[in-house]
Amino acid sequence: MDDLALPDVAAVMAHFGATPCRAPTATRHADFVALGPRFDRALLYASTAHREQPRKGTPGPYLSHLLGVASNVLTYGGTEDQAIAGLLHDTVEDCGAEHVAAIEALFGPAVRDMVLACSDAAVPAGQTKGDWRSRKQAYLGHLEELDADDPALLVSCSDKLHNAGAILADLEAEGLPFWNRFPGKRPEDHLWYYGALAAFFTLTLPGPPAQRLQATVDGIIDVQERLAADAPIT
Repeated sequence: MDDLALPDVAAVMAHFGATPCRAPTATRHADFVALGPRFDRALLYASTAHREQPRKGTPGPYLSHLLGVASNVLTYGGTEDQAIAGLLHDTVEDCGAEHVAAIEALFGPAVRDMVLACSDAAVPAGQTKGDWRSRKQAYLGHLEELDADDPALLVSCSDKLHNAGAILADLEAEGLPFWNRFPGKRPEDHLWYYGALAAFFTLTLPGPPAQRLQATVDGIIDVQERLAADAPIT
């Protein structure tokens, strides 16, 4: 499909005599993942869909999270399709189920399936999602139903790793008031969810990303316990 126009960056580069970095053929890894026009299009789709969305409780754009997830996917050996799913993993959940057909049309059923596997809700734009804990319990159950080699697992783990890292950094910086970003939920709710995710990925997707997720979740628990112990009794 050519509905999403991309700027002719190569032509502008050529006009100014600029050239892409040369491929270091002698040192480049044999399994190097070359990202092509489909990834470029996914970047544009993600930035278009999430342009007005902030990262909760911060002035930062939500796209920072999506880029972080795609970065994690590629860091831990993911394919171009998995990286694209990393960019789009929250589009259906946050922007509406109408994006399912659009994602399939532009990126194919494999990317669509990964995006849906990483979504804990798929309702039309503007409709209310279900109860938070019920959605998270269903998501955990859905992960357990996936085959051990399902490509969505790396995307999901990369997502949770980026989220957990942000929680740890912001909790350390802001202290207990950090949790006020999530009205209606207690810190224990988040610790339960991320603890369950870390345990699942440790068993199902053993390796560096799951190890980092577990270490990060352990860090969140340690900081939370320290802050709670130091908090004045009211």
